[in-house]
Amino acid sequence: MKTSTDFKSIFMLFSIVVFIVLGGCKSKEKVTKIEDQGETLIEVYCSGPDFQSNNEYFRANQVGESLDQATAKKKAQSNARADLAQAIETQMKIVIDNYVNSREMNNTEEVAERFESLSREVVDQRLTGIKTICEKTTKTRDNKYKTYIAIELAGDELMSALNARLSNDAKLKIDYDYEQFKKTFEEEMDKLEKQRGY
Repeated sequence: MKTSTDFKSIFMLFSIVVFIVLGGCKSKEKVTKIEDQGETLIEVYCSGPDFQSNNEYFRANQVGESLDQATAKKKAQSNARADLAQAIETQMKIVIDNYVNSREMNNTEEVAERFESLSREVVDQRLTGIKTICEKTTKTRDNKYKTYIAIELAGDELMSALNARLSNDAKLKIDYDYEQFKKTFEEEMDKLEKQRGY
């Protein structure tokens, strides 16, 4: 009986070892499959949740690459400015449309066009006052420079500049209500914050 019990114990121990070994082989296969796809996790500097627009700031990030370090930086700045201007313009179009529609103004289309035209002027002026919030430069294996950059423009600064421009416009003076416009602007900025999902 002892030999039969010993045999059962050895068989059970052998089964456990085989199970562990086979289990280990399966996990190695999974790793191999991922490596076979040729994917490598990379870190993109100056990007991520801290560098995205929220309810206080419009933000943009970009990268520029060149054999010349200064050119790489200029490309990154230029690309980031273009992205920031586009994001602001898109957001302001929504704000203006919602504001004009809520006010039931005469010649709604003409008023909206005037608002958009003035807001573009303000955005173009305010882009000179943007703030760089992140900048990193790397050198690649093929001796190129890469500059990663993130910039921002405060929403309240933009709102103040817009208010100054809109309230001094002769055509809009009669219909322009700063408090209502500011409220619409803030509501849209809050929606922007919620869309981030972080």
